[in-house]
Amino acid sequence: MAQKILILGNSGTGKSASLRNFAPDEIAVINCAGKPLPFKNHFEQYIPKFDTLTSDVLAAMDRTEKKVIVVDDAQYIMSFQYMRRIHENGWDKWNDIQGDFFNIIQACDYMPNDVIVYFLSHIATDDNGNEKIKTMGKMLDEKITIEGLFTTVLKTSVQDGKYYFLTQNSGRDTVKSPIGMFDTYAIDNDLKYVDTKIRNYYEIGNFVSDSEVKAMDEIAAAPEIEKPDADGRKRRRGRPKKEDIKDVDKGTGAIVGATLEEQKELENEEKNNKQEKPEQTPPENAEKETTAEKPKRRRKTRDSEAGITRNDTETVDNRNDTASASDTNNGVDTAGHTKRRRKKREPLIGDLPDTFEQQEEDIPF
Repeated sequence: MAQKILILGNSGTGKSASLRNFAPDEIAVINCAGKPLPFKNHFEQYIPKFDTLTSDVLAAMDRTEKKVIVVDDAQYIMSFQYMRRIHENGWDKWNDIQGDFFNIIQACDYMPNDVIVYFLSHIATDDNGNEKIKTMGKMLDEKITIEGLFTTVLKTSVQDGKYYFLTQNSGRDTVKSPIGMFDTYAIDNDLKYVDTKIRNYYEIGNFVSDSEVKAMDEIAAAPEIEKPDADGRKRRRGRPKKEDIKDVDKGTGAIVGATLEEQKELENEEKNNKQEKPEQTPPENAEKETTAEKPKRRRKTRDSEAGITRNDTETVDNRNDTASASDTNNGVDTAGHTKRRRKKREPLIGDLPDTFEQQEEDIPF
């Protein structure tokens, strides 16, 4: 029984490109889409015909003697058959399409033990953001979970222009790998390295030693890629501050033993923090309030409470002089503005008398 490995990823994320490090005598590629590989190669390739795609794939898997078989663009085994039979009605075509894909996967169980078959396929995302292999119809999803037929399911990822394989489940996908096979969440996008790890883990054929694999692990590991949480958000590692680090050069403020990239990142963070929090400096033309101005402001407040409003900025002290000048000009000042004079308050009928004598005189009897 051959080992079955599923590689998932969106188009252009490095599925086919991960084959680049295989030697021509190590691998056979079944190119379901019939498109050229994205690198120069002399691999043994089989391009199945459109009308007999399923039978051609099975024949190519049985014919080759290579120990590594790659079924590239495996989802097109279903898609091309659906397009070929698009005018047919009924459930028969759906049963044939999904049944043929299942039979190709099951054919690996009848192949030699030292063979590993890699199925490279696109990803489908549901309304909740969960990712799985792209299929046709509902039977393979409801009756048979395709990823459940594989022990190892990897997913391609592109971050900051670099290509990786993800080895652990994020809570939103179907990625998985055996316990202890991969030390990090992300590894280099190299299917040759993955093939070496699987053969060493299961001791398949002429596998390499553990010491050789450890040396390869150090090169292929990508510890800078951290596993996201269940909501798909990436975890952020907090960087220590300079004052929290013991080994800091007091003269230059540089971290002792840090790489140039780490030192630049710390300096950029400090610059960004300064830009986000600018120092608040008082304006140059701001004048301090003097004690002499405070009473004037209080008098203005009293005027406003009495219902007197003015548009100009004259103080209450020169209002009387301005008012007398405006009387001589028939109520108009030199600027041509009409002055509003304050009227004296006339006593009301209900006011109380000022003295007791006045109160006696007003008595009518």
